Amino acid sequence: MKKRLVSAMIMLPLLILVVLGGLPLYLGGLVLMGVALHEFYNAFDIIQKRPIYEIGYAFVACMFLANLFVFDTGAYAFILFILFLVAIIYVLRQKSDVIDLSLTFSGILYICFCFNYIILISERLDRGHIYVWLVFIIAFLTDTFAYFVGRRFGRHKLMPKTSPKKTIEGSIGGIAGSTIACIVFGLIFKLPIGIMVIIAIFGSIIAQMGDLIASAIKRYVGIKDYGKLIPGHGGVLDRFDSVLLVAPYVYFVLVYLLK
Repeated sequence: MKKRLVSAMIMLPLLILVVLGGLPLYLGGLVLMGVALHEFYNAFDIIQKRPIYEIGYAFVACMFLANLFVFDTGAYAFILFILFLVAIIYVLRQKSDVIDLSLTFSGILYICFCFNYIILISERLDRGHIYVWLVFIIAFLTDTFAYFVGRRFGRHKLMPKTSPKKTIEGSIGGIAGSTIACIVFGLIFKLPIGIMVIIAIFGSIIAQMGDLIASAIKRYVGIKDYGKLIPGHGGVLDRFDSVLLVAPYVYFVLVYLLK
């Protein structure tokens, strides 16, 4: 429970930035993406892999500029292509190998692209300043309800090798709690309830997938937490693992179902 309260406290500054929007949100995104990407790369350093930090940081900076000056998707693709060419030079000069190259761009896609959808929802979609809250409602309440339901009724392990404490009952509780919360949110802001239900059910499943993927990576490299930014509670990536996959999902559902 203490871990979940800490997560909520850490999310609070980001929520404030979402409310402010514009430059404060872009700057906040720049910092959080940079720190989370560093934690991701650093995890693989432990097993003697060497992601190309400079490429990742360069993309974070480019993404900040893209948000600030409203680049289109073609610009993102071009930037990524140029950085890929630079990364190939690293490999050809034998400063990095193919695995390092793969980890470098895995971090960019997993963290930078996914996190940036929070900004895209808030700043680019009609009523985005309202819809963006769905990302946090789904991620946080899925985790909270899964914890309490699993603790009270959990009997059957969900994925014992990846995350031994998670149960099927807790997972179902997380989906149910998230769905109820999104329906209430939809009623308050007069949003399409059918779309809220779709977003909540599948979003909750995706949030749990994000949590499990993060656990699998940490187990693979042999660490308990991605970072030590918050003593006893890990780093930024530990607190945002479920948010990362939910954000792009919510964005695309809204784009295609609200036409």
